[in-house]
Amino acid sequence: MLADDLKAIVGPRGWSTDAAVLEPHLTEWREIVRGRTLIMVAPASTAEVAAVVRACGTAGVGIVPQGGNTGLCGGAIPDQSGEQVLLSLARLNSIRSIDPDDFSMVVEAGCILADVQQQAQRVNRLFPLSLAAEGSCQIGGNLATNAGGINVIRYGTAREQVLGLEVVLADGTIWDGLRSLRKDTAGYDMKQVFIGSEGTLGIITAATLRLFPMPAETATAFIALSSANQAVGLLARMRESLADHIQAFELIPARALRFVCRHIPGTTSPFDVPHSWYVLLDAASVGGTDQVENALARAIDDGLADDAVIAKNAKEAAALWRIRHSISEAQKYEGASLKHDISVPIICIGDFLDRARQRVEELMPRARLVAFGHVGDGNLHYNVTRPADMDDDTFKAAGSALTDAIYELVAELGGSISAEHGIGSLKKHDLERYRSTAEIALMRTLKRALDPANILNPGKVI
Repeated sequence: MLADDLKAIVGPRGWSTDAAVLEPHLTEWREIVRGRTLIMVAPASTAEVAAVVRACGTAGVGIVPQGGNTGLCGGAIPDQSGEQVLLSLARLNSIRSIDPDDFSMVVEAGCILADVQQQAQRVNRLFPLSLAAEGSCQIGGNLATNAGGINVIRYGTAREQVLGLEVVLADGTIWDGLRSLRKDTAGYDMKQVFIGSEGTLGIITAATLRLFPMPAETATAFIALSSANQAVGLLARMRESLADHIQAFELIPARALRFVCRHIPGTTSPFDVPHSWYVLLDAASVGGTDQVENALARAIDDGLADDAVIAKNAKEAAALWRIRHSISEAQKYEGASLKHDISVPIICIGDFLDRARQRVEELMPRARLVAFGHVGDGNLHYNVTRPADMDDDTFKAAGSALTDAIYELVAELGGSISAEHGIGSLKKHDLERYRSTAEIALMRTLKRALDPANILNPGKVI
């Protein structure tokens, strides 16, 4: 019996069928996707992962890899059949090595992102991947979805932080590609196949990560704007003024700030007078906070911004970032919302926001728009919260038309329907609609080649 075989592989501490233990692993944060599982296993080594995969392959049973379960697209949740095996990477949580002189570290997939950051800091190095869920998300899941986060503008997505991978393939083979080379043109760059594949092509068990020097000083500013269109011009100016040392450039609408101040205890607006839009900026300053202050003063004089508040210390900077990181939580208190993790060319952000607002108002005039995100890399979380006088069920029933209108506009502008959260099960049909026939065919060819029996995260992505 498969369950007995799996229990023998992972040992008594490595499995569960208890409903209470399984519950948080069978639905995602928004509780849109819910599944069932035959058994949850949590291997303690790469060898155990490989043995689990081989056993499931022999039985013809699907495996759903799961990291911190902070995704929003159903990518880490088993289906409703109750026949799939849920494979938690939580026990693969060792920092295998860290080499500050090589600016690299080797970590296992179950390491919490915040712990990876802290381990790098202990040797005076920076691991720049940073996102709101960093206290609970796992690095394996970050790589499997090619997570973005707040620092993409300077350091790139998760993909660009990886030097090498260790991956368990669909037949149980362990591919050891944990090299720390910066230059290697010997054949295909195989690690890139698995990054962003959401566990459908292989299960990432460890990674060699790229580290950076710690910034000597980071300046944080909360900037007020009259319109979102100002943000693009302000970004260009600040990149020029600060020698491209901007790490984060986050767009926040007035409604999002109101939601946060209304529902998140201890948060307040940085300004006495409300403004229409805001930008939260982090810059690794080479000339101190004065350099950022002077650049902002010139931008305000030139009409690229209306006002700005600069954090005087780390506590004030953390308070400003708490506003940004609390937006999704605050939205929950306002009722159901539609989440759209989209990207468009940076120059099109203002055009997108104007035209998307018009389309949403035509379909649902009283819907409340909350468009925020990483404008520095073109990624917006274009969320639509239900009208205050509409119940959740009615709103959800009308949601597909709103989503279609938004995605159609994204496609018109040459953007993407998924910028950093992946495809999972929720966006699978949208991917086929908005990517070319040739591209989908290539994806299917790759899936068949690496997982011919379709046991790795079946039903996800394609």
